[in-house]
Amino acid sequence: MFQCFYPNSYLDSTYDIDFEKEYEKGIRGVIFDVDNTLVPHGAPADERSLQLFQKLKQLGIQTLLLSNNKEPRVKSFAGEVGSTYIYKAGKPSPVNYRKAMEMLKTDESSTLFVGDQLFTDVWGANKAGIKSYLVKPIHPKEEIQIVLKRYLEKIVLFFYERQKEK
Repeated sequence: MFQCFYPNSYLDSTYDIDFEKEYEKGIRGVIFDVDNTLVPHGAPADERSLQLFQKLKQLGIQTLLLSNNKEPRVKSFAGEVGSTYIYKAGKPSPVNYRKAMEMLKTDESSTLFVGDQLFTDVWGANKAGIKSYLVKPIHPKEEIQIVLKRYLEKIVLFFYERQKEK
């Protein structure tokens, strides 16, 4: 019933993903959400995010930030971490996930997506045929529309966890 919202993996943090292992499996492009996936909502790049993007570059993995936020926010963060970006992405529409893969010169089998929301990030990645990682939000302070969606996400995650146990 809720399978279209299920991520391929669910972790505590973006920083827990084993990107070396993903590279060995053929991943050459990573598409990230920004707010509450890499840093708290509205925050600039921190040491951890800077190190992550440097590490990905050294591995030979390209990155792209895909955000529903406005350009000043996304452009600023992208400049700090040295990544390309798409703002006002219209997630969960798969259109800009596909555009991101074109920009990265990757395809569904060599791309993964990392985000903190089921109904935008993960659902869009799934519709685009991309492996998806759901991570727990970095900070509890969020805009009201996101807070309301979190209640519905809890229901979906309950069924996701039950299905994983089987």
